[in-house]
Amino acid sequence: MQRILRNSLSILAIFGLTLSLGAQNACVLDDNGNAVQPGTGAPCINTVVSAVPFLRINPDARGGAMGDAGVALSGDANSIHYNASRMAFAEQDVALGATYTPWLQALGLNDVYLAYLGGYKKLDEFQAIGASLRYFSLGDIQYTDVNGQSTGTGKPNEFEFSLAYTRKLSDRFAASLTGKYINSNLASGQEVSGTVLEAGQAFAADLGFTYRNDNIRTSSGKRNKFAIGAAITNIGAKITYTQDTVRDFLPANLAVGAAYTFQLDQYNELTFTVETNKLLVPSPCDGTDVNCNQDQIDDQSPIAGIFSSLSDAPQGFGEELREFTYSIGAEYWYDKQFAVRAGYFSEHSTKGGRKYLTAGLGLKYNIFGLNFSYLVPTSAQRNPLDNTLRFSLLFDFGAASAK
Repeated sequence: MQRILRNSLSILAIFGLTLSLGAQNACVLDDNGNAVQPGTGAPCINTVVSAVPFLRINPDARGGAMGDAGVALSGDANSIHYNASRMAFAEQDVALGATYTPWLQALGLNDVYLAYLGGYKKLDEFQAIGASLRYFSLGDIQYTDVNGQSTGTGKPNEFEFSLAYTRKLSDRFAASLTGKYINSNLASGQEVSGTVLEAGQAFAADLGFTYRNDNIRTSSGKRNKFAIGAAITNIGAKITYTQDTVRDFLPANLAVGAAYTFQLDQYNELTFTVETNKLLVPSPCDGTDVNCNQDQIDDQSPIAGIFSSLSDAPQGFGEELREFTYSIGAEYWYDKQFAVRAGYFSEHSTKGGRKYLTAGLGLKYNIFGLNFSYLVPTSAQRNPLDNTLRFSLLFDFGAASAK
């Protein structure tokens, strides 16, 4: 019951999709030993699913315009979502940011949205602290029982509060630690099969690392920049919406990326970034292995689940590689006042099938900045952000003590 509740409410409400757990466990092997869907012969769909997937929604219009890449970009007020260690290399002493993301706007919904506040303060040239608040509103929902009778209405919502600390361990390398509290109130007070539901709560942590060299000399005397970033996010206790012992994994995630910035001349700068992400959540059984025990998989501890997720795909190493998503992005700045961005995101068709192009603009004047992003799907898989404009406000206060 717990798992059915989590998937029906969290996935349906957040992603605007339905996911059949039965379909996940109904694949068979064809004559060539490939996992396929019975009857159609189509590739086996075996999506990795976790609780509270709202934690993986990108809240930043800058990264959102660059294919949702951001783990290796320069530090700003939204660094905590991607990789808090970016803050150690930020150019400003203090920065604040706010982002509003409409959700499922293509369906005419106006009360479903993600709001995000973030910021940091540099303590000195080596240290910085940051905080963020993520709030996801699922709008007004009419609850019904198994017979379709109304059991009332509600305003389900989820939020996450994070605190981060980052420190330079050398001139070019920084590490960060982030602690977070997660609250998911999807149907508190409602009753399912005699069990009263409550808000799910959990604590988690992120680890981030950045290597950055802003002084790569070229033959023409220009100074290019190079960065590598890595982050493991949402490492924490499982979450439950009832008092039973069944608990679900948080969307722990591994992100690794790199970025290179070309200083074209005094006024023009061009950055390219690439990034890959993988959910560190165990792969579910797909029905092709009679020895696969789903209950045993679900009973793993969070840490055991993270390690097993690296080698547990039912179809072996090939399927494990399909669980990685890939992002590429580009950002052009003119005189550090006007930016144009573009990117592409790709996910394998058997693991969600999201593929989309992104584009956006950035404006900066004095301490004030404004970023826009727009998403255009390139596959048949619908996206909650189809043709949706989202925006971020940024405020940078004061130059950092060390550049």
